[in-house]
Amino acid sequence: MIPVIEVKNLTKRYGSTAAVNGLTFTVRPGHVTGFLGPNGAGKSTTLRMILGLNDPTSGTVTVDGRGFRDRPRGLRHVGALLDAGDVHGGRSARAHLSALARSNGIPRDRVDEVLQEVGLTGAAGRRIGGYSLGMKQRLGIATALLGDPPVLLFDEPLNGLDPEGVLWVRGLFRRLAAEGRTVFVSSHLMSEMENTADQLVVIGRGELIAAESLAEFAARGTGLSVAVRSPELTALAAVLTAGGATVHPDGGETLTVSGLSAASIGELAFRNRIVLHELSPRAASLEQAFMELTADSVEYLAGEAR
Repeated sequence: MIPVIEVKNLTKRYGSTAAVNGLTFTVRPGHVTGFLGPNGAGKSTTLRMILGLNDPTSGTVTVDGRGFRDRPRGLRHVGALLDAGDVHGGRSARAHLSALARSNGIPRDRVDEVLQEVGLTGAAGRRIGGYSLGMKQRLGIATALLGDPPVLLFDEPLNGLDPEGVLWVRGLFRRLAAEGRTVFVSSHLMSEMENTADQLVVIGRGELIAAESLAEFAARGTGLSVAVRSPELTALAAVLTAGGATVHPDGGETLTVSGLSAASIGELAFRNRIVLHELSPRAASLEQAFMELTADSVEYLAGEAR
């Protein structure tokens, strides 16, 4: 069967509070699908229900047509990193992975393969309690890869990684998707999702906001802007501001202008005899679209009066 994650009318209540409310979406193979939402949106609860760690109040979630709990050797089907710190600090990385390999019927040589892949071969005999957060993240990724599964789930996998590690993870996720695997990644780092994901599932207050391509979601934002380059920036900024635009200097001879179309900017510059060297419309960024479309779903606002 095709390794698809199917979430149908999924709801999880804690008393009168709905952490997840009627979620329905599908995560398909061959893509890196980003899982986005404000803090408290229900992302971690959803991931835990996919893995059978939390029981839904109602609705269903299956992986490859079956519930995860129905698979006795689960790591061969789904690999997951939910909490990099949730490991026994007194064990070594090799001992931790070896125990998981034995319980899931995975060959022992696979342990050394994943340790090498995540860059932990030299630290494999050290106690995990002495690992940095970035090393624990790498170990968590090794655990997810251990069974060579067709479906992979990652919750905030970039926490604690240095720039080299971030680039490595970005390339790893793309490679896994290119191999035909289903890769589902929860992250609050919009810039990384913009560079890594090609599909998105976005939720807020436990409900679905969007399930579509990254390009489609970003295009729903209204934060369109225009890059304008001119040797007469001071005069140009004054003209555009008087015309109702919002102007932000980008350094050098470039302005970012919002509130006016590229055509209107060009006409104003022409009428005022201002030379333009560049006039480039820019699409809304993922971050702009996310902030706009989840504004009503944010649970905690910085600077909010109490």
